[in-house]
Amino acid sequence: MKGIIFSEFLTLVEDKFGLDICQQILDDNNDTGAYTSVGTYDHLALVKLIVSLSKLTGISVEQLQEVYGKSIFINLYQSMPGLEGKTKSTFEFVKSVEEYIHIEVKKLYHNAMPPEFIFISETKAQLVMDYHSARCLSHVCLGLLHGCAEHFNEKIHIDMDPLNPQESEVRFCLTLGE
Repeated sequence: MKGIIFSEFLTLVEDKFGLDICQQILDDNNDTGAYTSVGTYDHLALVKLIVSLSKLTGISVEQLQEVYGKSIFINLYQSMPGLEGKTKSTFEFVKSVEEYIHIEVKKLYHNAMPPEFIFISETKAQLVMDYHSARCLSHVCLGLLHGCAEHFNEKIHIDMDPLNPQESEVRFCLTLGE
């Protein structure tokens, strides 16, 4: 997993919970917190940090992942050169993730293993897709989807249906609201 994901998480923790809590979760995991944005790190280190934060704050791991996903959407969006203006809606952007973004990520980082989106159906008002990822961070994906809808100023209801107990496969149903 790319270091930008870790650095953004630590920035969020510091901003929302303070430097002491941020340092505490690092100390609890014997983690230096020294992540470069282009470095590659084990995703389990991020999971451990989230679990520690959950224990300290009493906020569920799933809620923390969603908040994190929503908060990093705009930074990830802005980090993709040439993306601005190519999509005009949440549905268009989500489809471009698999068609453009993940392809570009794999070109830049040969060992990258981004999640896979498999599109099941689409109408003008609804998009159904399956998320597949060995990292089992589907709640981060849910947060990213909410951040995307917010970015495009759209009201979208998102249903999330795990397809297995590990949540490495999850069906998302995005429905445009009014």
